[in-house]
Amino acid sequence: MNDGNLGDNIAHHAEKAESQLPQNRQVANDEAHLQPSRWWFASSAFPMIAGTLGPVASAFSICALCRPWVQYLPPDALVTEAEFVDDPNWLTVVNALQLAIAVVANAFLLLNMAKRVRFSIAQPITIVGWFTSSFMLIGLLGAASASLGKGPAPKDQYIWSQAFWYGIWAAILYFVTSSLMVVTFLGAWKDKYPKDFMLTMSQRTLMLQTVMFLVYLLLGALLFSHLEDWNYLDTVYWADVTLFTIGLGDYYPTTTVAEALLIPYAFIGIISLGLVIASIRSLMLERGRKRLDARIEERRRRLALKRMERSGTDTLLEPISEDRATPGDDDDYDGLPSPGDSHTPSNEYERRKAEFELMRTIQDKAATRRRWIALVISLGTWLLLWMVGAVIFRKFEKPYQGWTYFTGFYFCFTSLTTIGYGNQAPISPGGRSFFVFWSLLALPTTTVLISTAGDTVVKVVRDATISLGNVTILPGETPIMKELMHAASVMTHGLIFKSHLESPRKPMPPFRINVVSTSSLEEPPQMVDEHGPSDGEERGRQTSLDPESAGSQARETSTFTNHVRRSLSRMRDPLSDELPTGLDFQFLLISEIQVVALHIREGQSRKYSFEEWAWYLRLIGEDERDAATHRKPSPKDTRHRFRGIKPRKKADRGGSASPPEGGEHDGEHDKWSWVGHRSPLMGSQEESEWILDRLMNRLGESLSEERRKQLGNEEMDGPSGLERKGEGRRYSE
Repeated sequence: MNDGNLGDNIAHHAEKAESQLPQNRQVANDEAHLQPSRWWFASSAFPMIAGTLGPVASAFSICALCRPWVQYLPPDALVTEAEFVDDPNWLTVVNALQLAIAVVANAFLLLNMAKRVRFSIAQPITIVGWFTSSFMLIGLLGAASASLGKGPAPKDQYIWSQAFWYGIWAAILYFVTSSLMVVTFLGAWKDKYPKDFMLTMSQRTLMLQTVMFLVYLLLGALLFSHLEDWNYLDTVYWADVTLFTIGLGDYYPTTTVAEALLIPYAFIGIISLGLVIASIRSLMLERGRKRLDARIEERRRRLALKRMERSGTDTLLEPISEDRATPGDDDDYDGLPSPGDSHTPSNEYERRKAEFELMRTIQDKAATRRRWIALVISLGTWLLLWMVGAVIFRKFEKPYQGWTYFTGFYFCFTSLTTIGYGNQAPISPGGRSFFVFWSLLALPTTTVLISTAGDTVVKVVRDATISLGNVTILPGETPIMKELMHAASVMTHGLIFKSHLESPRKPMPPFRINVVSTSSLEEPPQMVDEHGPSDGEERGRQTSLDPESAGSQARETSTFTNHVRRSLSRMRDPLSDELPTGLDFQFLLISEIQVVALHIREGQSRKYSFEEWAWYLRLIGEDERDAATHRKPSPKDTRHRFRGIKPRKKADRGGSASPPEGGEHDGEHDKWSWVGHRSPLMGSQEESEWILDRLMNRLGESLSEERRKQLGNEEMDGPSGLERKGEGRRYSE
């Protein structure tokens, strides 16, 4: 049959696929731990904050434009009944102009983040626009303070309206956001990161959600102000109190139409606000967590190496070659330290396991430190908003309600916790406008605080409850005295019973398979399952596959059966000298890729044991028993500074984006350590993602190698050889 040059087409596509395969397998993770935190904030966090607060400032500018800035308050009159005094035309015109400039600046920022306008064009427009709006508002506020209020009545009978105070909050936000964008622009101009926003889809979604929520709040306030005949800015205050579920009760619908419309308005608004707060929590606690974890781990790693170097205990980090290995070691070592000899590794595999456990300890301490730092920062921010808010509310409300500091302190707490009894509520123009500004900052901060407290304080209480139950009404398998010693050691941070600091509960034994035979497709591997196979088979049972029956089944189906594939996926012995070859190895890689993909779909960060890491490294070509590819790390390995894009340009010319652990010119680029800065455990990439990437690369290399062998055989056979193969097949049939 004529194949229509099908073979040439296949060869062309195969060569194209081969050219896209990585030329080398790098053990190192990404470089998040080497990037200074300040540049990550400048490239990611600052644009996100500016893109979120910029629309808030524009919303406040609208509130500053829609009503006059001055009100007349006769003696003994209620502040809620103060009459508005018309603004001069020049103030209205300039105010409208600054709002238009701010809206254009916001539009260019969002278009740049959506990759519709170039960074070099949008950034200057956004920065100049926001600074211009801020300075115009500041000038208007100063001019108004000097000229407005000069009427027939005494000056003390004129007060500033909510619109005037909204202008102040808008000027502050414009100045802050434009300053943040200046830092972002300078960092990109100095090539600290690409001239683009390093924002994820979640961060861009947060900005759009914020804009939609503000538009929904302002339009809803416009509708209800007409239905209830309320002042528009008072209605904005009511809408804010309603959607934040505080419910102070000073304003509420009285007409049947307004009460009916409140139900869908509040329902949709509360859901929209919940989405915004959930996005803020996700970005603060999940997206930023990986970067901060990487930086803290890097500091803890260098500190641990310095301490080991000073104390002389860094011999653990020195690779053990074959001539240094303790006599009597064999290849059947199971990776578990011998009793009484856990601090003196006798071979390279054992030393690497101790090094791996040291890195895990560094990671655990770094994660604990990051959680407590996050709690301290969120708690400090929350307390600052609480205390400072109480001062400002007292300042605004004292002339009208006689508030003391404790009254403001009490009101801020009931508002932050959304209790909202309603016995205290602001009535002054400044107090109500500040409440809207303050609530947009304080209530999301409360949500973040609750989340960080759940990661730290709640976890401590939960662990303490479990420990208390183990020594009282719910005793476990661990002796009570060991539980008490462990609790005392944890509460004193290891000062008492330091040897019992680790959990006294026995971990599950590691899962290990000893491969007996991996000959071919026709003879599937026999294996011994020491701690129990998966897929519902009984644990502790010794399993042996019959080569003849399995081979017969394979011949009948002409491919691997599901049973054989599961068998290949359980051949996890990193100490085996041999791995399957050809199709056996490729099916093994596919099976392991499926397993790791399931781990990723679990949605939780998974940490693998040393035995699992050794197995996966074995599959990609790294041997944990071979000291030739290992080196002793040093704290001075990271003396270089991360320079954003420049290392990547050097890598494009054939250089290394990440200098080797021993220096840039020591000729040992491929050597690495578990506690070195090129460790796969260092960086922001999840372990499952790292392993999946390397396994996919290894599979591609294996398929490429198999294809080259097939092409070589076809060239050697030639047409006559192919004809002889066909004749042989016909003869066998």
